[in-house]
Amino acid sequence: MSRKGDCWDNAPMESFFPTLKTERVHHRVYATRNQPRRDLFHYIEGF
Repeated sequence: MSRKGDCWDNAPMESFFPTLKTERVHHRVYATRNQPRRDLFHYIEGF
């Protein structure tokens, strides 16, 4: 187990992915596999 603040602490990612799914993925219906990739790219890069 790492200490608080170590670079291998993945708490930010454990917080990011549920937020991403809640705000973006669960509220949309995608017709193709390419649509969610583009949507998530624009969401992350546009933030």
